[in-house]
Amino acid sequence: MNIGDVVYQLIMFIILLGMIFGIYYLVRSIVKGSKNSNFKNIEQKLDKIIDLLEKEKKE
Repeated sequence: MNIGDVVYQLIMFIILLGMIFGIYYLVRSIVKGSKNSNFKNIEQKLDKIIDLLEKEKKE
């Protein structure tokens, strides 16, 4: 076995691992971003409900 073959295989292995980690972090960031927007929508709706309940108390 030639030393060049070993180096080539190591480089390809590192590139493969890099692609796997890249895809993992891409999917993770997409999922995390969509959860944050859902929480913001829920928070806005809860704020509206709280405002309405406070107005009813004052009346």
